[in-house]
Amino acid sequence: MSIPLPAGVQINGTVRAEYAAILSFEALSFIADLHRTFASRRRELLAARVARAARLDAGERPDFLAETASVREGNWRVAAIPAALQCRRVEITGPVERKMIINALNSAADAYMSDFEDSNAPSWDNQVQGQINLFDAIRRQVDFETNGKSYKLNDKTATLLVRPRGWHLDEKHVLVDGERMSGGLFDFGLYFFHNAKELLARGAGPYFYLPKMESHLEARLWNDVFVRAQDNLGIPQGTIKATVLIETIVAAFEMDEILYELCEHSAGLNAGRWDYIFSCIKKFKNDKDFCLADRSQVTMTAPFMRAYALLLVKTCHKRGAPAMGGMSALIPSKTDVEANERAFTGIRNDKTRDARDGYDGGWVAHPGLVDVAMAEFVKVLGDKPNQFEKQRDDVTVTADDLLNFKPEAPITENGLRNNINVGIHYLAAWLAGNGCVPIHNLMEDAATAEISRSQVWQWIRSDKGVLDDGRKVTADLVRSMVTEETAKVESALKGLSTVAKAAQIFEDMSTRDDFVEFLTLPLYEEF
Repeated sequence: MSIPLPAGVQINGTVRAEYAAILSFEALSFIADLHRTFASRRRELLAARVARAARLDAGERPDFLAETASVREGNWRVAAIPAALQCRRVEITGPVERKMIINALNSAADAYMSDFEDSNAPSWDNQVQGQINLFDAIRRQVDFETNGKSYKLNDKTATLLVRPRGWHLDEKHVLVDGERMSGGLFDFGLYFFHNAKELLARGAGPYFYLPKMESHLEARLWNDVFVRAQDNLGIPQGTIKATVLIETIVAAFEMDEILYELCEHSAGLNAGRWDYIFSCIKKFKNDKDFCLADRSQVTMTAPFMRAYALLLVKTCHKRGAPAMGGMSALIPSKTDVEANERAFTGIRNDKTRDARDGYDGGWVAHPGLVDVAMAEFVKVLGDKPNQFEKQRDDVTVTADDLLNFKPEAPITENGLRNNINVGIHYLAAWLAGNGCVPIHNLMEDAATAEISRSQVWQWIRSDKGVLDDGRKVTADLVRSMVTEETAKVESALKGLSTVAKAAQIFEDMSTRDDFVEFLTLPLYEEF
């Protein structure tokens, strides 16, 4: 159907009848204003990413910024944290799919991050339907029935947070003055326009997670977006609260600065562990001396991950901000008792370490693990909502600590095959419209798939990319395994039509000379 469009706005996606209310003239005018105001700065910051990556490729070493030393050394704190965000011991995450939203809000988690980003394949229909689903959930009209089963919200639900896409992602179906919109501004803008006042009327607020930032200047851009959005809707400044995922190695050197830039709108930081590992591989991809062991060996107890985790807690609590632990990707099994117990044990260990370190909460990927995770935080926190008072003055983290990339071994044939298998499996599901996929008893999303394909690419090029049986990882070895693992994925997915395309994309990305910045960039063009 056709809908009235503001001057300069073009929609290239199909507008179904149920989309008209979300894509109203007023809402499109609102997001077009955000685009026109901030698009040039977004382009400049993305160009700065490219320039910085080139310097790292040339051997530059990341370090804490001399020009912002006064921020790190200053005695300041973020604005008061709303009551709804003071208790976040367990957060659950998942895509903006209707059933997922109901199950997550009902899960007994303290908070639910509804995700337009890594766990959501950003087809036009997924993005717009996700906005409809959240609109309905906030107004408690999201209930539905399918296959004889009813889904409806409980009286008490988790606090809702929303993750828009990162600065690097476009929304190609909406053009403003002939230019693609930022995916993040599209996601944030529509959600905020339609729901901010309704959330406030219901005693909640517009709360967000912000992904993939690489500098405090990118946080400053988000802060300026928030200021303009609140002004344009007549909402008091500081109403928006946002938690930043520290999921790039360069952002780890700017945690204080990121909190400072978002000071009035900050709801803390989160240890986005999987993207963080991917970022380390990506930023040091051309260093032939850099190499990480099998993905399964790179845990939160690895030296560089441990330094990052402790620095995040110390930084947040010094500034009166929540410190949120990252995702444990383990999921329960309905049929495999041993796998189920491994998942429970892994969750207990993960959340026990986070709670003892001082984290105020952590993430799980499945409703069945909320109670297990919650029990570990309760053991440490008791009836306290958080542990902001745990300052961690005992922690000192240097640049060397953040760059101590161990373990380097082992790299095994099984680890290499697992990366290939998971990568193909995930890409096939993503191309079919599903961005959150259970594979081998783990919940995989774009972040974990990025580790899989970037490790393979880097192992081929690193002098240390040698299997524990002495074989060098080469493009030819990878190609032969891609053929074998593709057959396994086809069998597991029962002939899903996107598997062959996924295998082709994975092989190309893993063996080509240049490194693709994000796998979702070329994938998005396939929609």
